[in-house]
Amino acid sequence: MEPKRKKISSIRSTPAGEVFIWLNAMGLAVGLIMISGILLLVVYQGIISFWPKDVLELHVEPSSVGSLPNSRVVSGEIAKKQNKKVRRTPSQGDDPDIEWQLFVGNKDVFGFSFVYVDYNSITKVAKPADIIVLERQEYGRAIGYAIALNKGNVRVVEAGAREFDQTLNDKLRQTEERRREINRIERVEIGRVNAAMESIRLKLKRAASDGKLDLSEESGDIQILRETSAELTVEYGVLEQRARELRAQQDEFQLRYRLSSGEERDISVGEIIDYTYPNRLGPLQKIGLLFQRSYRFAVEYPREANTEGGIYPAIFGTFVMTLIMSLIVTPFGVMAAIYLSEYAKNGLFVRLVRIAVNNLAGVPSIVFGVFGLGFFVYFVGGNIDQIFFSDRLPTPTFGTGGVLWASLTLALLTVPVVVVATEEGLAAVSRGMREAGLACGASKWQCIQRIVLPAAAPGILTGIILAVARGAGEVAPLMLVGVVKSAPTLPINATFPYLHFEQKFMHLGFHIYDLGFQSPDSEAAKPVVFATTFLLIMLVIGLNLIAIYLREKLRGKLEATH
Repeated sequence: MEPKRKKISSIRSTPAGEVFIWLNAMGLAVGLIMISGILLLVVYQGIISFWPKDVLELHVEPSSVGSLPNSRVVSGEIAKKQNKKVRRTPSQGDDPDIEWQLFVGNKDVFGFSFVYVDYNSITKVAKPADIIVLERQEYGRAIGYAIALNKGNVRVVEAGAREFDQTLNDKLRQTEERRREINRIERVEIGRVNAAMESIRLKLKRAASDGKLDLSEESGDIQILRETSAELTVEYGVLEQRARELRAQQDEFQLRYRLSSGEERDISVGEIIDYTYPNRLGPLQKIGLLFQRSYRFAVEYPREANTEGGIYPAIFGTFVMTLIMSLIVTPFGVMAAIYLSEYAKNGLFVRLVRIAVNNLAGVPSIVFGVFGLGFFVYFVGGNIDQIFFSDRLPTPTFGTGGVLWASLTLALLTVPVVVVATEEGLAAVSRGMREAGLACGASKWQCIQRIVLPAAAPGILTGIILAVARGAGEVAPLMLVGVVKSAPTLPINATFPYLHFEQKFMHLGFHIYDLGFQSPDSEAAKPVVFATTFLLIMLVIGLNLIAIYLREKLRGKLEATH
């Protein structure tokens, strides 16, 4: 029996919960791998959206390109290579069933931007060095061969001349300066005049409704308003004429280019934003162009139904909405948590409030959007219009969606997160610190204000981080309370009163939804979708890093105090 006892005692016992610990660790590892994979996919797709690709010239058999049945030469960028949907039969040979999707551009000519080419029909593949890609104001990019730069019917410089690129770059720089001047006139100057004329119109309407406006003999104030309106009308005409002249100068020079099919076309230099010879670019030049395109994507306004240009208004709108939401949700969430944790006595009411807070965290976001539309927009905004902006009715001012109502709606959506995190932070403060403050003669509020809240600040900032992370990515409620496909002006601009919280705004999340599911050209919009997703992730990470930095700084001060 003795040897058997030794054998049994030598067996190592396994703790009861060790298996579940390993399962949790495995689940966490799988989750991190999945999240990292998704982020890497978004980053990769976002980067290659701006990477300058080579343009190939394919010589194909007639009728092999479905969208271009009579073309023998097709030029474009390879978007993807895939297996054909219709397989070849054994009688057709053993050639691979592969087709290439080409981005051919020239949407104004073809009516589309992508074509499929049967790989087996390609007889020759070339990569000409002189093929040019034009980025235009409308219809996306154009691909062809530059012929000459003309001024009316006079040829200025041939494409093969040494000074062609320098001349074209000079003209593009001049057109870019004029384009900025036109935007300044239309967005700032004309916008200021329109705002002043609208203000005068409302004053005259208010005076007429109050019975103060007598057409037979007008008062001095009314006469001044009419004279000011006449002066503004003249100023508006001058500005409009100046913008018209600048636009006419934009069309002074034309670039003639030839398509791969042999057709020649003219394009105004004012319509060209930039151009490249992609097949001439080296690796360093491509990297430089990648950063240039990425920067322009972040600072420019969108074009072509948001499928071209930049997304600056969406970035700005998302940032402003998230900032306002944070400023609103933080005091309300913290005050609610202080009351529940420090002042309220455990009872039926407090239990019901806690249940309501926990249930609010699980309510679908679209429900908050419906509530925001009914309460904030129709009820609160409608009453504000009736009281303060009755002269503007029936055109609503606050009685329609805007950045303020969107921020309040998302504040309601995220307040449970802040309340729960703040309560946990308050509960983590030791009882001894509270009793020490009370023993020194401090009141309960002084103890909370000067001892408990600073110690709980890291937990409060944790709640704010979670609220920002959720609120910045929400889309469904915003579709009801203020977000739009395209906003002509920003919520904060140079027009008095500078902060326009009643205005609608653009949002990165809605921009992704709009391009991915509502765009008329989903293939052309796909790169913009990934690039916008990447920027939204970077914006959320940036806001979170700021909050994390503040939390760690407060935590370090607290540890140093102890």
